[in-house]
Amino acid sequence: MALVTTKEMFKKAYDGGYAIGAFNVNNMEIVQGITEACQEEKAPVILQVSKGARAYANHNYLVKLVEAAILCCPDIPIALHLDHGPDFETCKSCIDGGFTSVMIDGSALPFEENIAVTKKVVEYAHEHGAVVEGELGTLAGIEDEVSHAVGSYTRPEEVEEFVSKTGVDSLAIAIGTSHGAYKFKPEQCTRNADGILVPPPLRFDILEDISRRLPGFPIVLHGSSSVPQDYVAMVNAFGGAMPNAIGVPEDELRHAAQLSVCKINIDSDLRLAMTGTIRKFMAEHPDKFDPREYLKPARANIKELVRHKLRNVLGCAGKAE
Repeated sequence: MALVTTKEMFKKAYDGGYAIGAFNVNNMEIVQGITEACQEEKAPVILQVSKGARAYANHNYLVKLVEAAILCCPDIPIALHLDHGPDFETCKSCIDGGFTSVMIDGSALPFEENIAVTKKVVEYAHEHGAVVEGELGTLAGIEDEVSHAVGSYTRPEEVEEFVSKTGVDSLAIAIGTSHGAYKFKPEQCTRNADGILVPPPLRFDILEDISRRLPGFPIVLHGSSSVPQDYVAMVNAFGGAMPNAIGVPEDELRHAAQLSVCKINIDSDLRLAMTGTIRKFMAEHPDKFDPREYLKPARANIKELVRHKLRNVLGCAGKAE
């Protein structure tokens, strides 16, 4: 099976009340862990690459890793997506280089400028068989080179004009998720009986309003890692320092997937699984120095984390048709 676009994926996800996982990839072990889980769970998947990942691993290496995944996992649809494309040139480079989907992030621009740059990317992408994700509203937090101190919710009254004028294939919105492992400040949260931080709920009223205005249209959630507390504890237990790291509750993401959200982005959870596992291995085996010995369990934990997401959060296990 060759790389596919997200168009058919999203139609099936919208109609079926589930979401596709969009997992950020940076190296071989992450690609393997994600795609092996998806192959075994018979789940479609989006492998997404950020500007930072391209700078770290090189565009060509990442594309070839994804092509290798297609050979090893031939039974599942795989899309290759640019995450947070900063400008037309980057999006064009990825489309020309084999990506089947790109995101143009004009969310920090004035509304009309966002429309203009998004439309330009859409026209080029559609001419070359690729699809485009746009964004309205701004997520707070830090991820790779994307950083905003303060977020702003998507304005539902703008979405129809934006989609109509740009021709985008999906729309990323801001309803309270944020980038990174510190999605909420402690003062924004309450604490449960065990002293664990409980974040404020997502703004489902905004999502539902947008869904009414754009019936059948696929919505995307960025910044949707749940920051598993067992991996945070593992990082902290073996030399790390991640106080008050907290993510989006998985039950809220499952609810979003049952509505109009067809794509949910997950990155920080993968990083935590890898880093926590490596820290633990190195602390328990100080004599080891072969990267294969600590990357193998890290890959295995990424695989199990993805398997859990497919089954219990995204609802897309068994949906590779």
